[in-house]
Amino acid sequence: MVKIDNIDRSIIHALQVDGCLSQRALADEVGLSQNACARRLQRLEQAGVITGRTARVDPAMVGLALTVFVLVKTRFHDLEWARQFHRKVESIPEIVDLHRIGGEWDYMLKVVTTDMAGYDRVYRRLIDGMSFEVVSGLFSMETLFDTRPIRVA
Repeated sequence: MVKIDNIDRSIIHALQVDGCLSQRALADEVGLSQNACARRLQRLEQAGVITGRTARVDPAMVGLALTVFVLVKTRFHDLEWARQFHRKVESIPEIVDLHRIGGEWDYMLKVVTTDMAGYDRVYRRLIDGMSFEVVSGLFSMETLFDTRPIRVA
């Protein structure tokens, strides 16, 4: 864990809200000189606190109208099965998130695709050559928000 102070929190928050801020704008936002802000930003990046800055894309605007949360339960919990599963998931670009979870289910995936036929193609690729106990899709009817910045303690 990295020691974070209030200025670091401000930098992290500002970049989560707008990852395209110039160094000058970021420095102004957090009340530092440009050089001091750049040093802090570099420290946060080198420590792995800030892991990248990317553009957010509205899926519907690029023809990706369907989001599905897929829950997976497996009978296998060995390392080789997990590696095979991870390789399979990584080979399917429509799967944008993968989480190993606790409770009744073992994994949760987020699929962003064109439509039901697109999801069916993803589903068929996912199950091909894999052994699952249960695979269940939860279809998102509306995204209320998915860009909320995380609160850094």
